[in-house]
Amino acid sequence: MNWTALIIFVVLFVFIAWLGFIAAHWRKGDLDLLHEWGLGGRRFGTIVTWFLIGGDLYTAYTFIAVPALMFGAGAVGFFAVPYTVMIYPILYLVFPRLWSVAHKHGYVTSADFVRGRFGNRWLALAMAFTGILATMPYIALQLVGIQVVIGAMGVPTGGLVGDLPLIIAFVILAAFTYTSGLRAPAMIAVVKDLLIYVAVFAAIIAVPIYLGGYGKVFAAIPPAKLLLAEPPANSFGAFSAYATLALGSAFALFLYPHSITGILSSSSARVVRRNAAFLPAYSFMLGLLALVGFMAIAIGVHSMPEFADGFKRYSNNFAVPALFLAMFPNWFVGIAFAAIAIGALVPAAIMSIATANTFTRNIWREFIHPACTDAEESRMAKIVSLVIKAGALVFIFALPLQYALYLQLLGGVWIIQTLPSVLLGLYTRIFNGWALLLGWLVGFGLGTWLAASNGFLPVYPLHLGATVFPCYIAVVAVVANIVVSFLLSLVFNQVASDRDRDVTVAGDYA
Repeated sequence: MNWTALIIFVVLFVFIAWLGFIAAHWRKGDLDLLHEWGLGGRRFGTIVTWFLIGGDLYTAYTFIAVPALMFGAGAVGFFAVPYTVMIYPILYLVFPRLWSVAHKHGYVTSADFVRGRFGNRWLALAMAFTGILATMPYIALQLVGIQVVIGAMGVPTGGLVGDLPLIIAFVILAAFTYTSGLRAPAMIAVVKDLLIYVAVFAAIIAVPIYLGGYGKVFAAIPPAKLLLAEPPANSFGAFSAYATLALGSAFALFLYPHSITGILSSSSARVVRRNAAFLPAYSFMLGLLALVGFMAIAIGVHSMPEFADGFKRYSNNFAVPALFLAMFPNWFVGIAFAAIAIGALVPAAIMSIATANTFTRNIWREFIHPACTDAEESRMAKIVSLVIKAGALVFIFALPLQYALYLQLLGGVWIIQTLPSVLLGLYTRIFNGWALLLGWLVGFGLGTWLAASNGFLPVYPLHLGATVFPCYIAVVAVVANIVVSFLLSLVFNQVASDRDRDVTVAGDYA
């Protein structure tokens, strides 16, 4: 048991829990209103939004999984960096429009916008269902980061005693999310990001100094992991896989309910645009973080006998904890591990709030209890947020981790199917709501079938004549979705146009 690291970890965790509870009194509003509880009253400025969205997108699992992928698979793991670079022009160009129309009509979710834009409650239901289904495994995977660092400090991770730290952490998370809403993760994100930056910069400075420079780091990496493999004849090989993974992930990321919740909590469209300019600082940090995976190889943590059990239990996910344990004093290990654990709480809180908003507004109020009061709507969202966190906890305890990884892969394939209705719907009304629903069904079904038939690997080998084009499954599915939606819209708009159901006007998007 690493008592020094554990004590510092617990102290920081208690401090974060305290912040979560007092956040209810920060920029105080009526938390019996859904937009106050679930969107922070739409009052977050540039700095708070920067921390909130950054804390939302760059999760604990990111800080474990990206270096682990570099550690295990090599250069292909670096696709996470260009995709996070590509998302910010999309954020700058597209999402201020969504903020504007949502602000004018009081929309809380992307499904709210689809309901107003196309006047089709079933299409909105499909968007809501997709968002909830895609986000649930994301919440469960935040537990992986906490599990790894708790185990790395010597705390047992099996049985009831081993599960108890996770249960305590998520009970605390559930309590301050219920009482404070989105204000809690917004306040905690500031501390979380500062700790993460300290840990990452310490690693990228201390390890190269210890090894004698970055040249020594790269010299220790097997050649096969330094570059993408050359494609064989008549195939684009890893090149097209890398490019489509980055492109598809970039278009999918801000369609998740938790991403849109962070955007809609901003105080203005200008704040959204400013953050599109400032958030690439996280991409810079992610690039440095990815190199930590190579540093773990250079240090040789995989061959150190004291870490054999950790790698056996957590596979390559143990690379980052092992590096910190090997290189830093125990007190700093406690700070770094607390940063990872807190990095799980922030996105898990935002994700549970976002899915609760979606269920309450687009399923419960739309289909089950249309006459509910604002207070009843907010109360239901709070209850649903608890159920969602409890479900994620049960999921990770009852099922193998591999199932959560499969579902996270499917989550990316599923959520991108909302792109025609949400992103394209912001710019054109050429699409018919029923055509979009059928296109969504085709994309959702095709993507799920391709993933299942491909052993839940993200890249599918498309055969285009004599050439093999390995492609991210989400891209294949959403292209099919768009084509079907467009062709059917041409027919449906001639037979029975639904454009008169659009409650938005051009000025709403300015």
